[in-house]
Amino acid sequence: MTSAAAERPEAAAPEPMPRLDDLSRADVPFRAGHFAAYAPHDFHRIAYVEWGDPDSPHVVVCVHGLSRQGRDFDPLGYKLAKMGYRVVCPDLPGRGLSGWLKDPELYGLPQYAADMAALIGHLRITGKIDWVGTSLGGLTGMVLAASANTPIRRMVINDIGPFLPWAPIRHIGSRLRDAPRLHHNLASGESRLRTVLAAFGPLTDEQWRHIAKHSFFPEPHGGWRPHHDPAIGDAFRPGRVYSVSMWREWDAITCPVLLLRGERSELLLASTADEMTRRGPPTERIEIPDCGHAPALLDAEQLRIVTDWLGPAA
Repeated sequence: MTSAAAERPEAAAPEPMPRLDDLSRADVPFRAGHFAAYAPHDFHRIAYVEWGDPDSPHVVVCVHGLSRQGRDFDPLGYKLAKMGYRVVCPDLPGRGLSGWLKDPELYGLPQYAADMAALIGHLRITGKIDWVGTSLGGLTGMVLAASANTPIRRMVINDIGPFLPWAPIRHIGSRLRDAPRLHHNLASGESRLRTVLAAFGPLTDEQWRHIAKHSFFPEPHGGWRPHHDPAIGDAFRPGRVYSVSMWREWDAITCPVLLLRGERSELLLASTADEMTRRGPPTERIEIPDCGHAPALLDAEQLRIVTDWLGPAA
């Protein structure tokens, strides 16, 4: 297993990328889709966007964090599609354009893993896939990758691990539960995101606008509401927050892993990242400077780390 971190050889200047607002109209195919997934006593909609050739056998599934949605991966989807991949970026239930669960108690890893397995079946993917998961998306990938007959052949895990200390979980949950249910305008929503997501790292105004654009929906009678179901925060109510251990799942994974860690992350402790390189799957670890939880995967260098590790579709 490789440990630590990270000196990358100097690379040629990256190919210029279209403006974020123009990516979905750029020179690679971009599609939106959805299907019906099942939760106990209820079907719900799972929405996704898809980049690249739908017939490409080289598939990457990118799954977002707790209060985010699939459009966070637009730049990565564009880059990987240019490299020959089919890239699918779903919205987990209760987020983005996906449906909300009638029973809030079902917002958890078993449902997320089941929905993502259903997504793979819906897309008629018959071979192996690569997985990119930020935070909650990484945990969901760990559940699937640890399972018998998993379709996952390689995995990029962005700032999450098999041990999560209770204090930062409580902080994330409090921030989520305290989020305003309505903003007077999109600028107000963006301003809050710049504060609560500051650990994403130093982002440009364009990148913050892109995040905000897909984080709020306009209400018919005025104002902008967050894209997610407020009930996803119910699991973080006082008395329900505790440290999480998933070492059993981690030790069951056999596929290669690229582990990204924000150098100031309080959720993925440095000691946990160290342990992840000593046990479980073969893991390469890279520290991302100037970030906490979790690197946004929006700037050119972070994108290059992921695309270099995955390599051209072949």
